[in-house]
Amino acid sequence: MIRKIVTLTLHDLATAFKNKTMYLIIFIPLFVFTSLKLIDPQTVSFQKLRIGLIQTEIYNPVILRTIKAESALFSISSLSNAEEGKRWLKEKKIDGLLIRSEKNQDSLCLVVLRKDSRITLSIVEALSTVQQANEGRRLSWISDVKPLQESEIQKKSLPTWVLMLVLLISFIIIPAQVAEEKEKKLLLALLQTPIREIDWLFAKLFFGMISIIAAVIFLHLLGQFEVENIASYAVYLGLGSFCFSSYGILLGFLCRNQASARTLGVIFYLPNILPSALSDFSTKLTAIAPFLTSYQFYKPVSAILLDGEKISNLSYEWLSLLLSGLFTFFCSYHLIKKRWLM
Repeated sequence: MIRKIVTLTLHDLATAFKNKTMYLIIFIPLFVFTSLKLIDPQTVSFQKLRIGLIQTEIYNPVILRTIKAESALFSISSLSNAEEGKRWLKEKKIDGLLIRSEKNQDSLCLVVLRKDSRITLSIVEALSTVQQANEGRRLSWISDVKPLQESEIQKKSLPTWVLMLVLLISFIIIPAQVAEEKEKKLLLALLQTPIREIDWLFAKLFFGMISIIAAVIFLHLLGQFEVENIASYAVYLGLGSFCFSSYGILLGFLCRNQASARTLGVIFYLPNILPSALSDFSTKLTAIAPFLTSYQFYKPVSAILLDGEKISNLSYEWLSLLLSGLFTFFCSYHLIKKRWLM
């Protein structure tokens, strides 16, 4: 009995190695370790706080002179108006924008991207330390902190969940389905009929797009999330579903069977979701994430859902998605014409 159990166990392990499933045992811990290294640790080396000041704003001269004198703490950027300052905040060119407070003309209002972020706390603490060193315990320079994103925590996390749904369907479900049809010779049988390669590809593409859009709509219905700019959101969701469905079809064609497709899907899924979703928590990931196609979807979706951004201001991102989708679709067409791994 023991010998049979050992034999079957070794057989399962050999099958896992053959199907490349065992690669995940090495890849996932290695990827998590690398991601943790990229996330800013608690003992991160000090970096200057990037503060924006408006040229036309009338600041308290004592406060202005003191902040500019602390060149070791602050990096000052001069901005033409408040709108430019908010745009720089969204683009993460500055960490905070100082404007004159409406409550007290001698104090300041700090405008930040998110009120509960680590960088906001750092700015407030730095300004408080500078004030105490120069004036002692007096009325705080910062009378108010205003975030650009004032939505609830559930809605703040919505772009991450949308990205997760899109990538799960694209990198896990679609590749496995394509590989299954190849493995069971169903695709070859279909191509013996009047069905052409391009017909099959478009059918798979529409299946992926419909599945993604249906899943996202169902998420919105369950959470009762409202969308301010629904036209831009719908267009961008369509572009994203087209792009990543094309990616999924290509991944399926690169594999011989379902097990390999699932393994390859996970290997693509994790690097696409984590850097994008965690980009707000790490300066290193913020620099890496823009090179990923998933970030070109996540960033605009986040801007549309949280800030009411319009697609007309996101031309680079939607063009990147469109070109990436067309490229992967063309590659899939080339592989099916060659009967790749069939």
